[in-house]
Amino acid sequence: MKIYVPIDAAARALDSDEVAKAVAAEAERRGETVQIIRNGTRGMIWLEPLVEVERDGIRNGFGPMTPDDVAQLWDGGDLALGPVDDLPWMKAQSRFTFARVGLIDPLDWDAYQAHGGVAGLRAAVKDPGAVVRIVTDSGLRGRGGAGFPTGIKWKTVAEAQAPQKYIVCNADEGDSGTFADRMLMEGDPLCLIEGMAIAGIAVGATQGYVYLRSEYPDAIRAMNDAIAIARHNGMLGGDVLGSGIAFDMEVRVGAGAYVCGEETSLLNSLEGKRGVVRAKPPIPALHGLFGRPTAVNNVISLASVPWIMANGAAAYADVGIGRSKGTIPLQIAGNVKHGGLYEIAFGLTLGEIVEKIGGGTASGRPVKAVQVGGPLGAFFPPALFDTPFGYEEFAGKEGLVGHAGIVVFDDTADMLEMARFAMEFCAIESCGKCTPCRVGSIRGVETIERIAAGDETGIPILTDLCNTMKWGSLCALGGFAPYPVMSALTHFPDDFTGRSARQEAAE
Repeated sequence: MKIYVPIDAAARALDSDEVAKAVAAEAERRGETVQIIRNGTRGMIWLEPLVEVERDGIRNGFGPMTPDDVAQLWDGGDLALGPVDDLPWMKAQSRFTFARVGLIDPLDWDAYQAHGGVAGLRAAVKDPGAVVRIVTDSGLRGRGGAGFPTGIKWKTVAEAQAPQKYIVCNADEGDSGTFADRMLMEGDPLCLIEGMAIAGIAVGATQGYVYLRSEYPDAIRAMNDAIAIARHNGMLGGDVLGSGIAFDMEVRVGAGAYVCGEETSLLNSLEGKRGVVRAKPPIPALHGLFGRPTAVNNVISLASVPWIMANGAAAYADVGIGRSKGTIPLQIAGNVKHGGLYEIAFGLTLGEIVEKIGGGTASGRPVKAVQVGGPLGAFFPPALFDTPFGYEEFAGKEGLVGHAGIVVFDDTADMLEMARFAMEFCAIESCGKCTPCRVGSIRGVETIERIAAGDETGIPILTDLCNTMKWGSLCALGGFAPYPVMSALTHFPDDFTGRSARQEAAE
């Protein structure tokens, strides 16, 4: 009997390690031999620790499991959920990038291959010159937030002339309500390594770096262990899969500055410098790490490439909506009943995501706002819930897909306070290089506080300040801070006006 107990950080935070020990002890007490496999999470965070028992090839789920409940794995009980693949949360997904996450031991090379691993890399080494074209034809866009076409970026690096090129994976996942990068690195790190190796082959880079934030110790450990396994099995090194092509990589750990999620700040940090934004041009694709052509891609962007190479560009491009091709791993969090990761094709409406997949609010109160795209994403009211989840569709409503983090708020949320938080967040995390971000965010906090005190003459000033920050900031930190502020002001004006009268009435 195989028993799967997640080793993902979310599950470990909910005592999955203790559950694994209790399972081993219970099996010994019963005199039974079981194989305990530490897998990634399936993404149903509200059910963690989700333990799976495999009998006759069928994996039945039990959760949320506690050490005191492990006898149910043998005897049944209230925590029995039935076959995991038949649960509505799993059944309706289109798992391309996350196909193996939660299924296998993340560091089991044989299991990785048995579930489709290495197929994409084999296709790449067979025809290196076709990789950029395939990725371009797939329509894959950057999943880190900008949505820039991956194939175009790789083509630029591939055509650049230089004695050394680099692949840099931006794993500095700092947006609130996002965890896809972490889940992928902890649940299927070899997939990311394979994607980086394919990228290296495509552009002619021989060295890669994963820039990973220090707040992710489990992901750091998993990536380092997986790199050693990949080297041992020929996925990395001087002769990738016997092709004669060289590519190797290593993990570099950042100190947790939010601005280092911006690619040029990240490159400065990698070089041992202060993490501040570089002016562009030159772009990193031509003048990046150590002044060399560099492809900087997000974890999910790179981890999507093996599936594309194994299944073809058309299979990926045929999924999605408009120019938003393929699948997107939605990360649903906040005041929501069913929080977790849900990989689905672009095109589902925001309302369907929040109400049908997320199950509405955990509090049971009405949804007031949904913030999409991290702490600098716009707030969408229920009136915009018919918006399809896609890059252009969200941009048309003054919103951002970003890293696809979705944070739900009920009707008790004060949107003025949420706007203030966005400005304060920008002020704290600003690298300080440009005036609109460095000074504008501080003035923004002060102006919102004036409005909160009843001085509504601050509203037009706040609007003008946001316009300056949006168009005058060097990078997305200052440029995107106006999105949550202006969306809160636009869609929830009552939270910004009449505050003095309400305070007097309350007194």
